[in-house]
Amino acid sequence: MVEVTIDSIRVSLMTQQRVVFLKEVSGERYLVIWIGPCEADAITLEIQGVQVARPMTHDLLKTLILKLGATVSHVVVNDLRNDTFFARIVLSVNGRSLELDSRPSDAIALAVRVRAPIFIDEAVMDHAAIKPDQDLMTEAGTSEAPAQGEPPSAFKDLIEGLDLDALDSDSP
Repeated sequence: MVEVTIDSIRVSLMTQQRVVFLKEVSGERYLVIWIGPCEADAITLEIQGVQVARPMTHDLLKTLILKLGATVSHVVVNDLRNDTFFARIVLSVNGRSLELDSRPSDAIALAVRVRAPIFIDEAVMDHAAIKPDQDLMTEAGTSEAPAQGEPPSAFKDLIEGLDLDALDSDSP
């Protein structure tokens, strides 16, 4: 498994959909996943420490897990089928490990709330990760990063339409 951090959450210039960029901790690869606007907001609000008046769905999930005596060990994006990512939330309950199926966006939104590590299965990372070419990214007007290998077809147009000029910024 490859540990990643949330590098940023962006809006696609072509589709206006939200995209989360996950960067491998000890490398240069990124995994790019389309996510819904609600999940993007849930992740961003938590990262930025914004307080909301009422608990959001992922806050409720966190509270439920903790009240039942479990902890979130980690989350993992464990599969990619038909251009769709799949994830698992790994809980520790009474000394046992319990895995729950999840959408990656929900798993990530929960992970940021409980400060759990986020991992990507090595096979998923090898198949779908991109490695931006720094020379191309610094040229004026460049809005795409070449992929290391070919990204899944549904993601190719999205990746080519992203503005990666500010990829190294610290803000989501």
